[in-house]
Amino acid sequence: MTVNDIPLISFFQRVLDPVIVMSMLYLSSLACGTPVTGFSLVLMILVFYISTGVYQQIDPYRAWRSGRMLIYVRDVLAGWLITVAILFVLGKLTGMLAYFDRTTLLVWVVVTPFVVLFSHLAVRLSSPYADRSSGARTVAIVGANSVGIRFAAAIERNPNLYMKVVGFFDDRAAERWPENLAHPMLGDMGDIARYVREHQIQQIYISQPISAQPRIRKLIDELQDTTASVYFLPDIYVFDLMQARFDNIGGMPVIAICETPFTGFNSLVKRLSDIVLAAGIQLMLTPLMLVIALAIKLTSPGPVIFRQRRYGLNGEQIIVYKFRSMTVAEDGAKVVQATKNDQRLTRIGGFLRRSSLDELPQFINVLQGRMSIVGPRPHAVAHNEQYRKLIKGYMLRHKVKPGITGWAQVNGLRGETETLDKMEARINYDLDYLRHWSLWLDLWIVLLTVRTVLKRENAH
Repeated sequence: MTVNDIPLISFFQRVLDPVIVMSMLYLSSLACGTPVTGFSLVLMILVFYISTGVYQQIDPYRAWRSGRMLIYVRDVLAGWLITVAILFVLGKLTGMLAYFDRTTLLVWVVVTPFVVLFSHLAVRLSSPYADRSSGARTVAIVGANSVGIRFAAAIERNPNLYMKVVGFFDDRAAERWPENLAHPMLGDMGDIARYVREHQIQQIYISQPISAQPRIRKLIDELQDTTASVYFLPDIYVFDLMQARFDNIGGMPVIAICETPFTGFNSLVKRLSDIVLAAGIQLMLTPLMLVIALAIKLTSPGPVIFRQRRYGLNGEQIIVYKFRSMTVAEDGAKVVQATKNDQRLTRIGGFLRRSSLDELPQFINVLQGRMSIVGPRPHAVAHNEQYRKLIKGYMLRHKVKPGITGWAQVNGLRGETETLDKMEARINYDLDYLRHWSLWLDLWIVLLTVRTVLKRENAH
């Protein structure tokens, strides 16, 4: 959806959703034959404020505005589950849960989110734009460039937007028009105002560079004699985008060019998955870790745990734990990477590194919140300072917490990176992970890591 849908979204957030939630609690009580008491009113007030805060963080309406309805449904359901979980904890702590009939609460919890989604769909379908063939908003795009063409293609791919592109306007000669133009060229920029008036075009999207500001200003002045809504398509695709998104701060619109994927709901999912996996693995492997610690102590002098400074989230230094596998503990201005048949390895160090058992203490780092299960592998500070000067975008990998395993490691870039090309390839995989993160990608990387460790690929 577009800016024109904001009043509809505001209607959902401030009126329709609270009314549905409270009505469903009342109807669930009637259906189960339980009385509506003052505690029910307290619950209504609590769920209103808690759900408002949760949904502000998750912001499912961002997916609604972009036409991604499956993601929108997922976020609405997830937000409701989080709201219910918070209410359950509060009910247990305060003892209020005892004042409610369990069957009534179960019916309310299960039915309410689906009623909310159904009501949203009903309002959406009953809107003036529900019939795409006859009621879709007509759109003209100024600028037959890469951004304008991508925008037109996005509209065609998303029927939920209820928009129809009628064509392009561009001042360039015909021989300079793109070959992949899927919509007709309607004229140059001087023809727009007349065309809009004659054909009652509802929306104009201007895809022009900032350098064309005088022409854009002239065009906007001419379009003020029409009833069309005018929007500007910023040419952000000239940048190497990283989780690009639109947002607002204090009512001022901003565009994220380079952002972490872990904001809002994604941040919660990532942290919960880290805690659950790390805690479970830590409990299962504690006996093994004790055996490894004893073996290290008996076979070589020095500490069991090797601590090294690494760069973590936002480039801040953290201390990363590993089982010591070498006779040295380098953490200065120069750190030599481990190589095949490295003479610095302890008697059991080679086995620990090949099997990745030396990494097990990093699950403690995960529980501390310094690291994640999956993410770009942390490098020694000395290596960071070396490669950040040689590889473009190197430090962008620190937009997320470093990981015990990562996308690069399961794609053959585990272990030593003895050439600049190998390090560049590793960074490219790290940045690709940031661009395309999902929980399913994390789970897939974990499974591939198990296979990689068992095959002992590139481990030394």
